[in-house]
Amino acid sequence: MKVKADNANYFGIGILQHKRGHNIGTLWRSAHILGASYIFTIGKSYKKQTSDVLKSWREIPLFHYDDFDDFYKHIPYNSQLVGVEMVPDAEYIKEYKHTPRAVYLLGAEDKGLPEKVLERCHHIVQLPGLKSLNVAVAGSIVMYDRIAKLEK
Repeated sequence: MKVKADNANYFGIGILQHKRGHNIGTLWRSAHILGASYIFTIGKSYKKQTSDVLKSWREIPLFHYDDFDDFYKHIPYNSQLVGVEMVPDAEYIKEYKHTPRAVYLLGAEDKGLPEKVLERCHHIVQLPGLKSLNVAVAGSIVMYDRIAKLEK
């Protein structure tokens, strides 16, 4: 899905303080395939990885933000920030109704999203499982769930 002036649906997806660059490359590839408008990193920049064999950087942009406050100031107008995290008050993705204009935020696999970040999310969703998934895999599941539900 490419963003068009007449298209009310778009989404971006990114990671706060990623641990491994290949996860960004894999997420970028999945984001391109699954229709994201853009991806982003917060707190750590990205170096080109071999995991992006489709050269997704030619298809959708990557934005980098120095910290969460910088990112939050630049969320597209009328978009909802959706945190993906394993916390008690999160809505299970199975029941979640995706907003038409969303920005999905993933945390690092070992630390997740800090409480101060979760407090600023419009929605928090949780994937099934008892342990944290690989961040690129988690992002791919969220994007697939979005397109599966919104294309009906």
